[in-house]
Amino acid sequence: MSSDKQVKTIDRNLQPFLDSLWLESGLSNNTIAAYQRDLLTFAAWLRESDTDLMAASRNDILRYQSVRMREGRKVRSEARLLSSLRRFYRYLCREDIRDSDPTLQIESPRLGRSLPNSITEDEVEMLLAQPNVDVALGLRDRTMLEVLYATGLRVSELVGLTNEQLNMRQGLIRCVGKGNKERLVPLGEIALDYLQRYLAESRPQLLKGTLSDDLFPTQRGKAMSRQAFWYLIKRYAKLAVIEKDLSPHTLRHAFATHLLNHGADLRVVQLLLGHSDLSTTQIYTHVAKERLKSIYTLHHPRG
Repeated sequence: MSSDKQVKTIDRNLQPFLDSLWLESGLSNNTIAAYQRDLLTFAAWLRESDTDLMAASRNDILRYQSVRMREGRKVRSEARLLSSLRRFYRYLCREDIRDSDPTLQIESPRLGRSLPNSITEDEVEMLLAQPNVDVALGLRDRTMLEVLYATGLRVSELVGLTNEQLNMRQGLIRCVGKGNKERLVPLGEIALDYLQRYLAESRPQLLKGTLSDDLFPTQRGKAMSRQAFWYLIKRYAKLAVIEKDLSPHTLRHAFATHLLNHGADLRVVQLLLGHSDLSTTQIYTHVAKERLKSIYTLHHPRG
């Protein structure tokens, strides 16, 4: 069989699996695309030894992992690869296309828990103070930063907000997160004040009479991209002379860490962040503990 025909056969065999991921798992398009890349790359490697993706063995997978390790692949990349293969071969077994799952008894790479990069409350205040709120763009940027810090939204959730998701009367945002899971997130008074001013003054100037459902449009009346907001964070961090490497996710980390520092319950923070697993949220307790240790060391006479 020619190489082109092999690739077309692989694509045809993969499509029902990818469709099932989209329908049953609620995974994002980006995640499904990553799974597809993993499987196609593995299939291409198997073709070099005249082996088919549908018939790969446990030894094939182990050899592939060994090759990738020698290439210096990151642990997270390898963990996702195994997740892709597990889902695929379990699907084949469920559909009676295969009799056995070759990923059984293959251990997942151990992911080290890195503490999320966060910033202090003073640094947050410095960052928030940078946009010039006397101009339309500056007021929009300040409002976005205030909402992000007040709610802990993911950047994709923030830039994707629509007018319908905002309830000013109750002070809530209805957020649709990963896996299309919906949650209600409260807004603080300061964020609400900026939103009211932004909606009355800045947003009409940006739209210039055009209609848009996007809560935070650009000057062209379109939704802002994640990359564009990332550049905004970088620019304002530079103006604030904050030396840390900031990203939109940094304010999400700060939101969670500062809540815990002030005594918030871990499960409440889990709900606000939209984490399905409490263990994902627990990493912020380590950040809070480190903060407490540093305060103790700095201020206690026996520290």
